[in-house]
Amino acid sequence: MTGSTAATFTADDYRARMERAARAAAEAGLAGLLVAPGPDLVWLTGYTPPAVTERLTLLVLAAGQDPVLVVPALEAPDAHRAAGAAALTLRDWTDGKDPYAATAALLDASGRFGISDNAWALHLLALQQALPGSSYASLTEALPMLRAVKDTAELDLMAAAGAAADATFEEIRNLPFAGRRESEVAADLDRLLRGHGHEQVDFTIVASGPNGANPHHEAGERVIARGDMIVLDFGGLRDGYGSDTSRTVHVGEPTDEERRVHDIVREAQEAGFRAVRPGAACQDVDRAARRVIADAGYGEYFIHRTGHGIGVTTHEPPYMIEGEERPLVPGMCFSVEPGIYLPGRFGVRIEDIVTVTEEGGRRLNTTTRELVIVE
Repeated sequence: MTGSTAATFTADDYRARMERAARAAAEAGLAGLLVAPGPDLVWLTGYTPPAVTERLTLLVLAAGQDPVLVVPALEAPDAHRAAGAAALTLRDWTDGKDPYAATAALLDASGRFGISDNAWALHLLALQQALPGSSYASLTEALPMLRAVKDTAELDLMAAAGAAADATFEEIRNLPFAGRRESEVAADLDRLLRGHGHEQVDFTIVASGPNGANPHHEAGERVIARGDMIVLDFGGLRDGYGSDTSRTVHVGEPTDEERRVHDIVREAQEAGFRAVRPGAACQDVDRAARRVIADAGYGEYFIHRTGHGIGVTTHEPPYMIEGEERPLVPGMCFSVEPGIYLPGRFGVRIEDIVTVTEEGGRRLNTTTRELVIVE
């Protein structure tokens, strides 16, 4: 992933991101940010450590201070080659030395810091011991929108990932389904996503017949049969940015009820999409989609939020869910994916990634949302 993003973004891009993050931290009343290996570190610096180990790697950001990346000495050469290395100071440490004391010297001893959600407890506890007057908040709690608004280059990468997922669907729909195991179709999805440029595949849900009533069903050994409704949900990372799309297909001709349920979900998905506009609350998207399904009498069978943010990870803030009053802002990207799940029978889900524009919303997935018949 580092190689792909390094080819796209420059040191100046990463410098601007780090400056923006430091300002956002100060505006949130934080003394700074502590960023451990993971998606935040990649997004801010372009650096992925060669291995995530017990050795401390930590980016320290604070308004008015130069960014500092604390790294083990044996990994410093890799850090120097990162695309954002020119925008920060590298401070390495050798085995046998105390990396926490070195890091503590960079921090306000009584400050409150935002820290990566995936930071190891080992490192956080050691920092607390070194700075007993300090306190910490997870980045999701402190700065949930840190990566939410994408710039033009990021939107181009998101669109390319969406197009690759669409191309995958166009190919999978023409392959045989009946008589094959779910796991075999899932393997086809994985192969096709990688063939269309994905370096990482995060999920390939193939939920046939009654398995479709489980939104997070893992493809198994069930043999797909004629008459099955099948929920396909797949995605991952292409050039460091996420794809995620769902379409529901049917093996042979569907029943009237199956068509009706699919039509309701399609109408709900359209309603959710049409609710996307700058200034609308995230919960407005959820409400619009949920209302269609509830009015059709299936409200109790829509059992998850309408959407989630996506970017350098396939699930991140913001979330399209009741109670989330955060306003939509141009550049945000998230899924709109209502569903109906009838236990023991079948399920339907339709999902597009949508980005907020100045006028409304733009779909990053454009394959048909009609019920597709497969063989």
